[in-house]
Amino acid sequence: MYEGLVTFTQSLPEWLQWCGVMLAAAIPFIESYFGTLIGVVAGIPAPIAVLAAVIGNIASMLAFVLTADATRRKILARKGADAEAPTSARRARVRRMFDRFGVPGVSLLGQAVLPSQITSAMMVSFGASRNAVIVWQIISIILWGVLFALLGQAGLAYLT
Repeated sequence: MYEGLVTFTQSLPEWLQWCGVMLAAAIPFIESYFGTLIGVVAGIPAPIAVLAAVIGNIASMLAFVLTADATRRKILARKGADAEAPTSARRARVRRMFDRFGVPGVSLLGQAVLPSQITSAMMVSFGASRNAVIVWQIISIILWGVLFALLGQAGLAYLT
């Protein structure tokens, strides 16, 4: 899949390759970090690759957060404040992380476990502030994107 996304990005006209990175980064599990790597490997300058990947990842994360927030509000309005979502193993793991580290910790570390879109939606469903989740996820998305841009450039320099 990764190679396919790099090939797709490289197949676009040079002036439009950043859109390929943005689209790739909007996909859960690709995120800003792999989106940035796709851009760097495709030959896009690292700052542009990071910016495009961050924008794509943030756009999809916002869609997940706003949808989760609206859904939670509707469920609570219908069932009352005691409504609890069914618990899966992953949801329970994120909930334990959330209880231990809060919104900042899950936002910064959670991307190692699940995509930012899923962790952010789960935090909102747990009752975390939608705005706090958005701010911390944006910080996390930028940090992970920059980190992987540096790693990608170091890897390319090592290979050449």
